[in-house]
Amino acid sequence: MSERDGIFAGTDPFAIAGRWLGEAVKSEPNDPNAIALATVGEDGMPNVRMVLLKEIEADAFVFYTNYESAKAGELDNAGKAAFVMHWKSLRRQIRVRGTITREDGPKADEYYASRSLKSRLGAWASKQSQPLSSRSALMADVAKVTARLGPNPPRPKFWGGYRLVPTEIEFWADGAFRLHDRFRWCRDDADSEWQIQRLNP
Repeated sequence: MSERDGIFAGTDPFAIAGRWLGEAVKSEPNDPNAIALATVGEDGMPNVRMVLLKEIEADAFVFYTNYESAKAGELDNAGKAAFVMHWKSLRRQIRVRGTITREDGPKADEYYASRSLKSRLGAWASKQSQPLSSRSALMADVAKVTARLGPNPPRPKFWGGYRLVPTEIEFWADGAFRLHDRFRWCRDDADSEWQIQRLNP
């Protein structure tokens, strides 16, 4: 693996991902932590949407959402998901596939408490993915929640995190004449050793 140096160097894919994200924070104009999260419904139809990655742990990627949303239903049902994080400014991307579990304890409480008050109240008011008659109806619900819960609302039981523990991570960087550099890290499960392969562009 002598070719795997420079931006691809390292023995820990989570550290590499964190390093790339740190570089993107300096160059991406908006939401460098945005990921396109892919799920699949019970009917086998795929779904994808943008969410914000909130943490790269030592062995997982963490994001948060409403547990009553369409995405949460698909995540809970399948127990698997994939995402891609793409940075146009760096001409790089990371693709990830793996298993999903809920992050529903103190860490979720801590992250919820770190959000702005309006975002915390919005999490209470929004019935995510459900039909909405008008924006004014949503704002009325926010006002009701604000009056009821005050300036320090607790985390709703229907809102929390997900941890994606990967079995596959691919690091991709743009190359001249579309001869891109790609390295795929694969393992059978979270307890297995990573196997690394260079892929054709």
